[in-house]
Amino acid sequence: MAAQTKIVFMGTPQFAVRILEQLAQWPQGKIVAVYTQPDRPAKRGKKLCASPVKEAACKLNISVKQPLNFKNESDLEELALLQPDFLVVAAYGQILPARVLALPHFPPLNVHASLLPRYRGAAPVQRAIMENYLPDAETGISIMQMVEALDAGPVFLQRRMVIGQKTSDELLQEMAEKGGQALLEVMTAFLEDRAVGQVQDESQASYAQKIDKADGFVNWDAPFDQVHAQIRAVTSVPGARTSITIQDHVFDIILLPGRRGSSLSLTPAGTARFDEDGLAIACRDFWYRVDMLKPQGKSFMTSKSFANGYLRTK
Repeated sequence: MAAQTKIVFMGTPQFAVRILEQLAQWPQGKIVAVYTQPDRPAKRGKKLCASPVKEAACKLNISVKQPLNFKNESDLEELALLQPDFLVVAAYGQILPARVLALPHFPPLNVHASLLPRYRGAAPVQRAIMENYLPDAETGISIMQMVEALDAGPVFLQRRMVIGQKTSDELLQEMAEKGGQALLEVMTAFLEDRAVGQVQDESQASYAQKIDKADGFVNWDAPFDQVHAQIRAVTSVPGARTSITIQDHVFDIILLPGRRGSSLSLTPAGTARFDEDGLAIACRDFWYRVDMLKPQGKSFMTSKSFANGYLRTK
């Protein structure tokens, strides 16, 4: 094998950027191309926007390719001509066909944001936060071999981390850093002919369904810890949403993770109140103190500012 191995990297969102940056600094390899999703229209307006990975790759002066999919023979041929030793994937957003997976010299590798076989699928971080809201709950990162079945290939290395009070954004940032480090360890092991994969236990497999806007609507009829976990899981996308009724007015708001208030009983879940500390909303067992919120059509503000300014003018 040459002193520098040829790498093709595939990724799209911010999570993949830090992994790309670490890979670009690896002295034993050279990234010959970066594949990312085609430019998409922005949420507001029709201007096309590049993915975070495309922007990062351009700053690194790495060739960027953006096929719609690999159904066109020309896209497969272009990738094959690169003759990659490693094909590395981190949240690319496409299911790769068998012909792509067969191209690299070494097994194709995926940086997956869970402790496989748990949370296969599209939203492993968000689902892990939602479903594991106890203080000592853990998740992690897995470096796995890509196969045709969804996230089912052998696992070469895992790194564990405590979920704690992190939002999905914060947890993804930590995972990207540790995932890039773990990836380089596995790639080095392949070059030294000592990489060993562990077959996944199918009996322990679970699926992390894609997060959509409906997952952001807060279920207040649950204990505080569960409510807090849901809000952290959907921050910042798609955002934690709720409606509150104050002074006979209904307000649709997006809220950021807050804190535990005083205990309560006999107060209907979802009841909202304002006091000297701002907004509180009733969970099943405690008041949920909201420090930051975003009214519809407005910017984020403190709940005190909302109460003192926006609310009292209605």
